[in-house]
Amino acid sequence: MQFAPFSISRLPRISYGSGRINEVPALAAAYGRTALLVTGKQSFCATPRWHSFTRSLDTRGMRWLHFTVTGEPSPTLVDQAVLKFRGEAVDVVIAIGGGSVLDAAKAIAGLLPNGNSVMDYLEGVGRNIPYRGPGLPFIAIPTTAGTGSEATKNAVLSVQGRDGFKKSFRDECLIPEYAVIDPDLLASCPRELIAADGMDAFTQLLESYVSLKANPFTDALAWSGMSAVKEGFFAAWEGNEPAASHGRGAMAYAALISGITLAQVGLGSVHGLASPLGAYFPIPHGVVCGTLVSAATEVNIKAMLEREPDNPALAKYAQVGRLLTSRTQIDDATARSSLTALLAEWSEQLQLPRLNGYGITPVDFQLIVANSRGSSMQTNPIVLTDAEINALLMQRL
Repeated sequence: MQFAPFSISRLPRISYGSGRINEVPALAAAYGRTALLVTGKQSFCATPRWHSFTRSLDTRGMRWLHFTVTGEPSPTLVDQAVLKFRGEAVDVVIAIGGGSVLDAAKAIAGLLPNGNSVMDYLEGVGRNIPYRGPGLPFIAIPTTAGTGSEATKNAVLSVQGRDGFKKSFRDECLIPEYAVIDPDLLASCPRELIAADGMDAFTQLLESYVSLKANPFTDALAWSGMSAVKEGFFAAWEGNEPAASHGRGAMAYAALISGITLAQVGLGSVHGLASPLGAYFPIPHGVVCGTLVSAATEVNIKAMLEREPDNPALAKYAQVGRLLTSRTQIDDATARSSLTALLAEWSEQLQLPRLNGYGITPVDFQLIVANSRGSSMQTNPIVLTDAEINALLMQRL
């Protein structure tokens, strides 16, 4: 094991377990009397838990306001929310929902104290003004198991279309005060969402495990997260109780860990491509991960064998192959090929669409590749050529 220098950035305080959402009103009350609740349209609000949660705030004498997020959040949506609630003396922001809800709320919490537009700070497309903080206290409660946004400093915002983008408002001041992980909240997730989100979480774990910045601390976490995916992903997706309940617990943990590891060491080529694909086409982020991860892994391995045969990521890919297939005695080459085959099998079993299902054609590849070399691609274990990225996309067309 290599013990080169590394650093770990701040994490939220983490509360994990069944029923932990019931702790949130007390946590929120410690910050003041007015809470802004940010949710999806139905994922939480359409359940009895919503009424129980808001009643608990009421009994503590808290005033609460409500803002809903539908679809992936845009800078305009965030700015509208900040304008709407700027004069409401909000003390704490509470997000209950999927990654889009958490990202929107994270940005809103960061901007409410100063009222600035998020375009002042959005990387790559904003006005490049340094963000000084502080943001409002922020409590993140995921209702899906995918992005790990509850553990990161990134608020991912997008504008879709040919002139669109998918970029982050990113600062350590945006890290939630609390990440409250209650696996019971995943029970209402439809199968297609469990599939896409689960592949997102797994891809984040795999990419951070082989990242150029990986270290023993993040490796241990990523390994435990991938072990949880192996144990619980398909049980959660198939939905047969009581195995499904255990599976949801495993996947809630895996998603949390994926957020922690990506925040520390970055990601790789799948997420490098997810940015332009999600900006230019109506393809959900989890679908991008699920449909590309096998091909991206195969392309990475081939490139390293040809140009960097001593790259430590080759041994790591083999380790993951042995973990997921339970074939502990196979050699590295067999383990790597078994890994890519298994991931391709997962994509087919989960019925994740190919890229052409979203109107993507080879004519679009030049634009996609040209805009794929952001921060995630910088930590891919090897620098891929444009031709290799084209080949990756072509595999999943």
